[in-house]
Formats: sequence, C-alpha cells, structure tokens
Amino acid sequence: MRIVGGRFKGRTLRGPSSMTTRPTSDRLREALFNVLAHAYGDAADGARVLDLFAGTGALGLEALSRGAKLAVFVDEAPEPRGLIRANVETLGVAGITRIFRRDATKLGEAFASDAFDLVFCDPPYGRGLAEKAVAEALAGRWLAPGALVVVEESVEAAFAAPEGFEELERRRYDTSEIIFLRAPGG
Repeated sequence: MRIVGGRFKGRTLRGPSSMTTRPTSDRLREALFNVLAHAYGDAADGARVLDLFAGTGALGLEALSRGAKLAVFVDEAPEPRGLIRANVETLGVAGITRIFRRDATKLGEAFASDAFDLVFCDPPYGRGLAEKAVAEALAGRWLAPGALVVVEESVEAAFAAPEGFEELERRRYDTSEIIFLRAPGG
C-alpha cells in the first residue's frame, strides 16, 4: 500500500495484519482523488479532513499528501489506531493529525473549531454504518456548511444519503461504489 499522489507519492504505508481492516486499494484511492481534483476543485487542497472508520489512515494521509492542512482519524479498534500512528510517524505529519478512539456512529458534539470541509466515510461494508456515521457527523456539528462527504460502500448495500444531504454523484468500481455528498448549508 502506497501514497499514490502529492508530496508523499510513492511512500509506503503499513497495512493491516488481519482481515478485520479493509483498506481502500491504491487503485481506488487514485481514482477517488482524481475525481476530487478534477470534479470538485481540488477538494483536498487546504481542507480540514475527517477520516471516519479510518483503518490504516490511507484516505486522510492521501489528502495530506495532496495539500490538506489537517486530518483527524476516527477508529474504535486498537489495531487500526496503531497502524494510523505508525503511518503518521512514517510520513512525519504528527503535527497536523489527530487520532480519536471513537465509534464513528456515535461521535457526539464537536468543538466549535472542529468543522471539517472534506469527510471520508469507509465503514465495514453492508452494515448500514455509513448512513449512521454521516448523520451523526452532521448532528454533532462536525461538518462545515457545504462540506464534501465521500462514502465508500458496497454496491449491494444501496447506500441512501441521510436527510439534508445532496447526493452529487455515484461512481462504481467493481463491487464498490464511491458516493459524493454535499452537506447542508453550502
């Protein structure tokens, strides 16, 4: 697993040792960031990024590589948080990252300064967790008005955007799909 673009392009990331964490493939991550760069005005550049169900941290770290100013990683399990810590250290970005041990479907209230412009939500497939996490992020004021939310889910899961979100587009990649949403207020 590697960073596929930006200032850390080619740098290796540590991957999971078990099947409980399913990282976004390099190929899918490259496709996703190409869409962000060309269809959404280089959305990662200068963004405050929230990476829900962060796993290895690859999505948030890719965003940092492409100019994001901050990445906050949320994962409840110990192995993913350890992987994220190791990958943050490898890239030398500890000063612009935070790692939260939290259930992404129960975020609670954010601090007033913690509104995020770009959100990645890549939960375990097919459990309805993406809808819950996105709705919780909105309810807890984690999202800046008009934030771009990117959900990765299995096609079979039939993701439905929570109330108030505008679905911008869906892109299918084999059995996975990437759904781009706009948060209310933008």
